[in-house]
Amino acid sequence: MYSRALPYLLILPSLFLAAVVIFWPVYDLVQISTHDVSRFGQLRDFIGLANFAALADDPDFMAALWRTGLWTLSVVAGALVLSIPVAMILNSDFYGRSVARVIILLPWAVSLTMTAVVWRWALNGESGMLNSALMGLGIIDQNIQWLASASTAFPMQVLIGVLVTVPFTVTIFLGGLSSIPDDLYEAAALEGASGWQQFRTITLPLLKPFINIAIVLNMIYVFNSFPIIWVMTQGGPANSTDILVTYLYKLAFRVGKLGEASAVSLVMFAILLVFTMIYVRLAMREREA
Repeated sequence: MYSRALPYLLILPSLFLAAVVIFWPVYDLVQISTHDVSRFGQLRDFIGLANFAALADDPDFMAALWRTGLWTLSVVAGALVLSIPVAMILNSDFYGRSVARVIILLPWAVSLTMTAVVWRWALNGESGMLNSALMGLGIIDQNIQWLASASTAFPMQVLIGVLVTVPFTVTIFLGGLSSIPDDLYEAAALEGASGWQQFRTITLPLLKPFINIAIVLNMIYVFNSFPIIWVMTQGGPANSTDILVTYLYKLAFRVGKLGEASAVSLVMFAILLVFTMIYVRLAMREREA
């Protein structure tokens, strides 16, 4: 009896600390979102779900919600598609592999805010490096205002989001590829399997647990990502590149609607919680099968 309870007793302090760190802020958010709140954070009258109703009636919130889904899915999918072949190349044996790995993983060590600042300069409509390069190659004959319109700004932000997500995803996939025995590929080659057949029947199935990890972690990371959108456009022009986290920031610190901002936080928390629970459940069911 004691031996069975011992592991739970040992992890109980950590569980308690994690519960405090996670659930205390959630409790505060529930309190704020269900009350009328002053700009200084003072709780006034209880108003129930009025803040959530105000969000539902706000077209900017609905647009930011839809755009957040598009942003998250595009960045995560793009990072996965790029990271698998990059990880396979870096996992192969070639001269200078260590240097190549450092070059690929180096952007991960750079501040995301600094990366966004550099790209904002590069995409400047008058003196940006991208316009200069494209004009030098003869692709365009006049400057493009990349960040002045959502039709160009948001796709560029998605592209940058993919590029900064690739290093972390490649790291996960390198760990998975290094765990696959070389004997499997040698046996498959002796049986006459092509490179594509080896990838489809050996690499991809054995890499699937690591792909699941990358999807869950990247979804959470990208969904809550603030610096790229904020540094480059601050959600503009005219809120046309806002995602939920930048919409929340404006709501709380520019407009002073702390109650509605807390409601947005709870909506984001609920979306991530539901996604994680569904995805983990599906992964477990697949493993059991």
